[in-house]
Amino acid sequence: MTNKIKAVIFDMDGVLIEAKDWHYEALNKALGLFGTTISRYDHLVTYDGLPTKKKLEMLSVERGLPRRLHSFINRLKQKYTIDAVHKYCKPTFHHQYALSKLKSDGYKVAVCSNSIRQSIEIMMDKADLMPYLDFFLSNQDVEKPKPAPDIYNLAIKKLEVNPDECLIVEDNENGVKAAMASNAHLLKVEDVNEVNLDNIRNRIRMLES
Repeated sequence: MTNKIKAVIFDMDGVLIEAKDWHYEALNKALGLFGTTISRYDHLVTYDGLPTKKKLEMLSVERGLPRRLHSFINRLKQKYTIDAVHKYCKPTFHHQYALSKLKSDGYKVAVCSNSIRQSIEIMMDKADLMPYLDFFLSNQDVEKPKPAPDIYNLAIKKLEVNPDECLIVEDNENGVKAAMASNAHLLKVEDVNEVNLDNIRNRIRMLES
């Protein structure tokens, strides 16, 4: 018999915000200034869900990208991402509805993302989801980002629940690995449209029956 679910934790990119293309294009725009880019295929298969620092480290190993450029490229990439967020990020009704209902039903709600704190804050504000969150965690809050479970372990601790009282909503392989390793329950989605109240409630019902 599983415990009753008391908290729902969401990944952000590809789950609550359709931001993958913004990240991809922002990074390529920054990398392009130094004569290299990542193909869309590689981004989906190899780099999806990893923090920019990790992507740059991989590019140094695989393609010899000078490490002294990392912090400059990272800053540029963040600037381009924020520009895209201000331009494209807006509230999505079925996400607002899902989170507000979960909150009013007494669930604790959090976001855990491999993005930096500033990106999460701006995206959650622009999407008008911040009022429904107990808190959010970024890759700056943990030593090891996803696929390590650190961010979810920390969130579960902060929510003051047990892992099996927690449902994590994730979309990519690195996030799924992190969620599974935290011993919480998982709802895997293919894209932001699958993140709706019915799908979340059905998964909770299934876990509690």
